[in-house]
Amino acid sequence: MTDFLLELRSEEIPARMQAKARDDLARLFTAELAKAGIATAEIVTYATPRRLTLIARDLPVETAAVSEEVKGPKASAPPQALEGFLRKTGLTREQLVERDGILFAVTEKPGRATAAVLAEAIPMIVRGFPWPKSMRWGDASTTTESLKWVRPLQGIVALFGEMIVPFEIAGIESGAATLGHRFHHAGPITIGGAHDYVDKLRMAHVIVDHDERADLIRDRAREAAMQAGLALVEDEGLVAENAGLTEWPVPLLGQFDPAFLDVPPEVIQLTARVNQKYFVCRTSDGALANAFVCTANIEAADGGAKIVEGNRKVLAARLSDAKFFYDTDLRVPLDEQAGKLAKIVFHEKLGTVADKVDRVAKLARWLVEEGIVGPAPSPLRGEGLPSSAAPGTAPHPNPLPEGEREQLAALAERAARLAKADLVTGMVGEFPELQGLMGGYYAAAQGEDPAVATAIRDHYKPVGQGDDVPTDPVTVAVSLADKIDTIITFFGVKEFPTGSRDPFALRRATLGSVQLISRNGLRFSLRQVTAFAVRLAVEQDIQLPGFDIPFAASDSLWVTLEKFKKATSGKPVLDFFADRLKVQQREAGVRHDLIDAVFALGGEDDLVRLLARVHALQAFVTTDDGANLLAGYKRAANILKKEGATSSKAVTPAQAGVSADGAGQEPRETPAFAGVTNEAGVTEQIPLSYTPEPAEAALMTALDSAEPRATAAIAAEDFAGAMAALATLRAPIDAFFEGVIVNDPEPAKRTARLALLERVRAAVHNVADFSKVEG
Repeated sequence: MTDFLLELRSEEIPARMQAKARDDLARLFTAELAKAGIATAEIVTYATPRRLTLIARDLPVETAAVSEEVKGPKASAPPQALEGFLRKTGLTREQLVERDGILFAVTEKPGRATAAVLAEAIPMIVRGFPWPKSMRWGDASTTTESLKWVRPLQGIVALFGEMIVPFEIAGIESGAATLGHRFHHAGPITIGGAHDYVDKLRMAHVIVDHDERADLIRDRAREAAMQAGLALVEDEGLVAENAGLTEWPVPLLGQFDPAFLDVPPEVIQLTARVNQKYFVCRTSDGALANAFVCTANIEAADGGAKIVEGNRKVLAARLSDAKFFYDTDLRVPLDEQAGKLAKIVFHEKLGTVADKVDRVAKLARWLVEEGIVGPAPSPLRGEGLPSSAAPGTAPHPNPLPEGEREQLAALAERAARLAKADLVTGMVGEFPELQGLMGGYYAAAQGEDPAVATAIRDHYKPVGQGDDVPTDPVTVAVSLADKIDTIITFFGVKEFPTGSRDPFALRRATLGSVQLISRNGLRFSLRQVTAFAVRLAVEQDIQLPGFDIPFAASDSLWVTLEKFKKATSGKPVLDFFADRLKVQQREAGVRHDLIDAVFALGGEDDLVRLLARVHALQAFVTTDDGANLLAGYKRAANILKKEGATSSKAVTPAQAGVSADGAGQEPRETPAFAGVTNEAGVTEQIPLSYTPEPAEAALMTALDSAEPRATAAIAAEDFAGAMAALATLRAPIDAFFEGVIVNDPEPAKRTARLALLERVRAAVHNVADFSKVEG
C-alpha cells in the first residue's frame, strides 16, 4: 500500500473559498478512483493562500481486475435490436451471456497500475473543479478551451510513494518540486513524498494545516493583548479568515489615536474587522481600547514595528472616514433624515419607506393605547382579551393611568417615526450592518428620550434564534409593529414565502413576533391586530388582493375586524403564525403532537394562552392520570367513530333515549338523569327511560362534577386545573368500559350510552383535541 500526494499551487486563493475547495477536492478524488475500483482508506486535505493539497493513504499499487456487465435485449428480441447491442459492445452473439432469457455483455478488465489511473484522474478533476469564481490567464485565455482555475495555476506536485505521477495540464507538468514561503524561503523545495511534505514546508516557513494556523493566531493574539493589559475581543470568523490569508501567521499588537474612541465602539470594531481584518481589544472594565491586533505573514527583523506602523496608518485613515460620517450625520436631526425616506421605494406595491414608517408608527401607538403593550408582562388570567368584544370596550391587560398610557403611546409613535431614519445616513450607507444601532446613537446624542433611543437601536430584534428579545415597552411596541406590518402587507400583495424562497424574510419576522409575544406575555387577539394593520394599509390606498376583502378606508375598526373574521382569505396569515409557533416550540422541546392537539381546537389566536394550554398539556400527559385518561378517551372516541357519532353538539333527548317529563317510563327505585347537549350547545339534565348500570351512573356523576370544574378552570385560564378536574374521570371511565355494554341490544340504552361517551369526548376537547395526541 502506498500514499499519494497532490499539491496544486497557484496565486492567492481567497480565504472564503478554501474550506469548500478542500471538501470538493476530496469528494472528486474519491469519486474518480471509485470508477477504477479503488477505495480510499484515508484522505487528508490542506489549504493555504497559495496551495490546495490532498494526501491519500494506503492506495494499492495496482487495481484489481474487474468484470463489467451491460444488460442487453431479451434473447427473443428482433434481430435489429440484437445487432444494435452488438455494435454498441463490440462483441459477437457467441460472446454474450444469457440469464433468464436476457442477454448480457460481460467483459473482463485487467488490473492497472494505480499511478496510471491517477495520471488520468487528476487532469479531469482539475478541469472540472467547481470553484465559485474562476479565471483564465495567459495567451491561452483567448479560447474557451483554456484551463479555468480560481487564480493562475503555477505548479503541480504529484507523487505516488516517491514516484512522480506524470501528466500535464495546460502546459504545466507534474513533478516533485514546490515553493516555500514567498519571502522567507528562496528557490524550490523537492518533496520526497507524502511522508515529508508537511515537515519540509514547515522548514520553509509554510504551515499547511489551516487548523494549526488558526490555533496559532488565536493563542498569540490573546497573548499579545494580555501582555498589554488588555483582553482580546474573540472573533472566530476573523480567526478563520486570517488563517486563510497567511502561510506563516504572526499576530502583532498596535495602537491607534484614542481620539477615535469618540466614535461608537461598534463602528470601530466593524471598521477594523471588515476593512482590515484586525481584532480589537477591551480594557479591564469592558470598554473598547485604542488597540488592535493585525496578523502579519512574515517574521520581521524589527519584531514587526514597521508592519504595525503601516497598519496603524491604514486603520487611522479608515477610522477618520468613519469619524467623518459620524460627525456629519450627527449634525442632521433625525427628523430631517426621516423626511428623505419618502424618496426611497420600500416595495413597488407597498409605497415608500416613509409610507411604511407611517403605518408602523400608528400601529405602535395603537398597541400601547389598547393596553396590548404595557410596562409589565400580562399574567395569564380569565378577564378576556383587550377589545375582544368590540374595540376599546374590554379592560386593558396592563391597566395604566390615562396620562401614563398616553405618554407611553407618544414615545412609541415617536420612536417608530425615527426608527428608519438612519437608513439615509452616511454611516449606514458605508456599513449597512449598523442600521438601527446608529439611529440609537444619533437619537441619544440629539436629546431624544432614552426609551426612544433604545427602541430605535433594538427595533429589529430579535433577528434570529438566540438573539436578545426586547422587553422595554416602547421597544416592544415598535419592534412588533414593524414586523406585523411587514408580514401583513406582503401577504396582502401575495408575496408569500415558498419552500425555497423567502426574499422578504417573512419567516424571520413571524418568528421574531412570536418571540416578542411569548417573552413579554402580550395578550391580544391576533385577528384584531392583523385587521388593524390591514386597515392602516387600506387608508394609504394600498391594494391588498391577497385578502380579497372589500375593505374601505372609511370603515371603523370594528367593521374591519368583522370583515376580516369572516374572510377565509385572512386565514393564511394566521396559519403562517401557527406554523412558526410550532417550529419555535418544537425547537424548545415541546412535542409536535401536543402542539397539534391544541391548534386543532381552532379559533385560538391569543398566542400566550395557546402556549399555556400546550405546556399544561405536556405536563399532564406525562403523568399516570394523563396517560390513563388518554387511553380512556381514545377508547370512547373509537367507539363513537365506529358508530358515526362525530359531533358533540345537538344531541336531542330522543336520540339519548330520555323523556323530558318522564311520561311513559317504567317505575324505578332511583331516578336517573342524563346530561344531554341540546341544539344550543347547553347540557340539560333529563330523566333516563331506564335504570343505568352502577358504573354508568358513576360516570354520569363524575362528569356532572368534572365538567363544570374544568369549564371554570378554563375560563380562569387555569389549564393545569382543568386537566386535574378531567383526571378525576380516569377511574369512572375504566369502570364504565369494564362493567357496561355500550352497544346494548336496547336502542334507548345504546343511544344514551353513546351520548355519555360523547360527553366524555366533549369535556376533554374543551382543553385539547386528544385525538391528535400520540400514545
